Amino acid sequence: MPATELDQIVNLCKRRGFVYPSAEIYGGFRSTYDYGPLGSLLLRNVKEAWVRAMVQQRDDVVLIDAAILGPPQVWEASGHLSNFTDPLVDCTNCKNRFREDKLDDPNTCPSCGAKNSFTEAREFNLMFKTQAGPVEGSGADAYLRPETAQGMFTNFGQVLQTTRKKPPFGIAQVGKSFRNEITPQNWIFRTREFEQMELEFFVPPAEGPQWYEYWCNERLDWYVRHGIPADMLRIRAHDDDELSHYSTGTSDVEFTFPWGWDELEGIAQRTDYDLKQHSEHSGERLDYFDQPNNERYVPYVIEPAAGATRTMAAFLLAAYDEEEVGDGDKSDVRTVLRLHPRLAPYKVAVLPLSKKDTLTPLAHEVRKLVGDRYMVDYDETQSIGKRYRRQDEIGTPLCITVDFDSLDDNAVTVRERDTMEQVRVPIAELMPLLTEKLGF
Repeated sequence: MPATELDQIVNLCKRRGFVYPSAEIYGGFRSTYDYGPLGSLLLRNVKEAWVRAMVQQRDDVVLIDAAILGPPQVWEASGHLSNFTDPLVDCTNCKNRFREDKLDDPNTCPSCGAKNSFTEAREFNLMFKTQAGPVEGSGADAYLRPETAQGMFTNFGQVLQTTRKKPPFGIAQVGKSFRNEITPQNWIFRTREFEQMELEFFVPPAEGPQWYEYWCNERLDWYVRHGIPADMLRIRAHDDDELSHYSTGTSDVEFTFPWGWDELEGIAQRTDYDLKQHSEHSGERLDYFDQPNNERYVPYVIEPAAGATRTMAAFLLAAYDEEEVGDGDKSDVRTVLRLHPRLAPYKVAVLPLSKKDTLTPLAHEVRKLVGDRYMVDYDETQSIGKRYRRQDEIGTPLCITVDFDSLDDNAVTVRERDTMEQVRVPIAELMPLLTEKLGF
């Protein structure tokens, strides 16, 4: 498969209804995007696939949904008020602002080319601050969360009590986070409003290293299982100077984006930092009593934290393909999104061969039958060949054609996206066949 350029995916996503620039009729708003009919389904499927693997298929992880707004005390305890910053410099010549740690040449402005024109670096906190309630003032300060992790730490004691779990066990969460990024870039990869899929896995301190290795391998394998070729992924351990203030070791799952290797997910050894910090600042005990061993300890934490939106971008890039079909003068190039069936926005498309009233009632019956289990697209516009191409381009794994013979033999034709092979099947046997081909 040829390397996919970012523009190819951006254009396809806008044209087919995956991702739109937000508020585009007003000129847009930098680094914000809206997810259209197909994008909202794809993003939901990415999150559901994560929950399925991290919660549903395990007996040692539970799911929560914590608040987006939080008081300053939470972020003071977590270290975000003092440590969640970027070093910024201004060019005195062109007045543009840059992150010092992202400059290729710290002595030359990338915008105007001026040399030695930067101001001294200043630290800029990335959290969004707002006011909660009608009264302005420091007592009403609140922050939009820059990560989902802290809600899992502050709820540790309550989850422990209500679920009767014991280490090793995890608390998972999927939700929005907000960071006032200075240099949002690369489409939906780095934005100020984004979604995360995070797990805090609490373990006895001595078991931290083995669980860290386990989650590095498991998270890398999750992307492969859902369709990203292994050679487009790697695990990269952080150097000491990259580590966050809470981490004794972190590795990233990286994907080879059009601009190079970049992070999809970080797996961090957070030790007992967070639980101890919140216990100290709140005055509440956040530890675990191991009754059989008569031992009380603060669990260590392994944190796999993935970006849902950038993961969606990676799946799109890995799935995009162009191939020549047909022979000689009749050949053409079809665009295909070879998405894993669990991720595809629509699992099945129902296509009546004609819009005539003689066919559409049966086609709608088939759509209703399939739609009880799977997300279905119904398309009756243009030739059947063009409709197949449309479904290939948006990643629909299977198409069902209802033709005039269907009225006599009560059967339909099922076409596969990747092979374009077709099979005739009685409607009574349709659902078992779809289950077999989709794998669920």
